[in-house]
Amino acid sequence: MLRALLDRLTPALPSECAVCRAWPAPVLCEACVARFAQPRARCRSCALPVPQGVERCGACIKQEPPLDLCLAAVAYEYPWSGLIARYKFGGSPGWSQALALLMRSTPWAEPALDAADRVLPMPLSHQRLRQRGFNQALELARQLGPARVDAGLLLRLRDTPAQSALPRATRLRNVQDAFGVASGRERDIVGRRIVLIDDVMTSGASLYTAAQALHAAGAAHITALVLARTE
Repeated sequence: MLRALLDRLTPALPSECAVCRAWPAPVLCEACVARFAQPRARCRSCALPVPQGVERCGACIKQEPPLDLCLAAVAYEYPWSGLIARYKFGGSPGWSQALALLMRSTPWAEPALDAADRVLPMPLSHQRLRQRGFNQALELARQLGPARVDAGLLLRLRDTPAQSALPRATRLRNVQDAFGVASGRERDIVGRRIVLIDDVMTSGASLYTAAQALHAAGAAHITALVLARTE
């Protein structure tokens, strides 16, 4: 899978690696992918690291999250933390293809995407969308499942403070009832397999709240696929 990813990242035109600045190179060069994007054993319910051979972490065994599967391509650490910030806040939507390829190379990601009825990006508030100029989750989703993306199915019902600015204990309260299914669209959810797409997962509060809304609308199976997971 990693070899296939490296082959697909070969640029059609000369460019610069966003990590090491090698030139000419794809946005993510072979050396950086091989060095910084090696697969890790992760909990299948929340994507936190676990020992090899362990499927679920202790916290998820005690209290099962509303996700049926949770997948993360990389850890939110160097170099990915800085690169994601530049992608979101530096007006670099053109990186979406390379980052989505990294996500697709995650173990179990391709089968989940192939089996999905809907690929749903986590929605941004209108304010953040105006500030950034694009929804990074939507751009990734368009690369990962172009024929199955539905940006109008899962809605953000109210704006909330940025999760990163809040203590962990208050994040779930912050996003409570923040997401919902578009009125009259429940028939597009009932019995469906859904893949939720986001760039970064921190506490999981936003993804969990969105998953709860989708399950309440009748979704049969929900996978979260994120670019990076804080650890």
